Amino acid sequence: MTANVRAGLFDRQRLLQIADWLALGVAVSLPWSTSATGILLALWLVFALPPLIVGPAWREAATPAGGLPVLLWLLAALGMLWADVTWSERFGGLDGYDRLLTVPVLLAQFRRSDNGALVLYGFFGSAICLLLASWAFALIPALGAHGKFYGVPVKDYIFQSDEFVICGFALLGIAGECGAQLRWRAALQLFAVAILFLANLAFVFTSRTGLLVAPFLVAALGWRLAGLRGVAVAGVIGIALAPVLWLSSSHLRDFTLQSFADLHGYFAANAVTSSGLHFEFLRKSLDIVADAPFIGHGTGSITEQFRRAAAGESDAAAVVTVNPHNQIFAVAIQLGCVGAAVLVAMWIAHFMLFRGAGWMAWVGMVVVIENVVSSAVNSHLFDFSQGWLYVFGVGVAGGMMRKKNAAPSSASRSAGP
Repeated sequence: MTANVRAGLFDRQRLLQIADWLALGVAVSLPWSTSATGILLALWLVFALPPLIVGPAWREAATPAGGLPVLLWLLAALGMLWADVTWSERFGGLDGYDRLLTVPVLLAQFRRSDNGALVLYGFFGSAICLLLASWAFALIPALGAHGKFYGVPVKDYIFQSDEFVICGFALLGIAGECGAQLRWRAALQLFAVAILFLANLAFVFTSRTGLLVAPFLVAALGWRLAGLRGVAVAGVIGIALAPVLWLSSSHLRDFTLQSFADLHGYFAANAVTSSGLHFEFLRKSLDIVADAPFIGHGTGSITEQFRRAAAGESDAAAVVTVNPHNQIFAVAIQLGCVGAAVLVAMWIAHFMLFRGAGWMAWVGMVVVIENVVSSAVNSHLFDFSQGWLYVFGVGVAGGMMRKKNAAPSSASRSAGP
């Protein structure tokens, strides 16, 4: 009997060890390959679910950070019942919510694991390799063109900008903490790598999302390092750097001016432009949500609702989309204000998870802030790469925070009478 219990424990521990290594594989592959990430995710679930799903993951699902993502998925599953679209479209709509079910699994796994830091290191290391490749293709013409955009070797410039802004500001915050601890060498090294990430956004290729998110992360970094005084100092530094970057980066200048030109074309002549379509989709989203404000039009209904809204229109107003380019509207169209409220509550719960000290708290907070702010112009939770980046960032760093916070309680119980 005892031997069987020990064998079961050993098997469970071995499964979790394999799951840790597969999670590391997911983190390393995420910046580079959607196919490799998908395969590794499937394998990770095979090894992570058996030892965690019965007890630990259910306990995490009973907390706001782990339970609200599950609640949002349950609402989406119910939302298929009242959607006026085909069942294929309903299940296709549910796909965007499926990854949220893994949040309590990741929280449970890395609450018990000693390898959470290794997973985050793996992602940062992989992103640094991508950063070097991006700079190489941008600075060495002999390498030739690679990828769809200048300086974007793989995937797309939006995801590259998202991960570079997360890595850059995460490393800046960790460098600041190292400086506060008088670890100057580590602080300077981390600061230099952070600047390489952020300079890539300014001089190689950026996105509107990156430009939108950066000021919020600047303010968050200042608050974390020095409270309100830090926010003020960070704001002054940002205002001072803005004209320098504007004058020194033709890419940043051209990209910004083109965005304003796109908006002018849309408002002046209803022209079909990238920036203009964002406003068009937001305008239509408001009307669509107003038609079913409480429980929405059902899961998978986004395309059909925009198809109906575009009927008889012309130019930009005639464009049909599967993505309203706003996460709250993407949920509210399908699940109404009830679903949108659960989404916002989930973001709040995840933000509160990372209120503590330590570098993993800052990394998790950067991931949450980036996702919340970028969701004003994107539906990133429903995108493969950005969605898994958020889920793994919150799950791994959140599990590490759970473990860190539980350690003092365990120590105090051990020291009790």
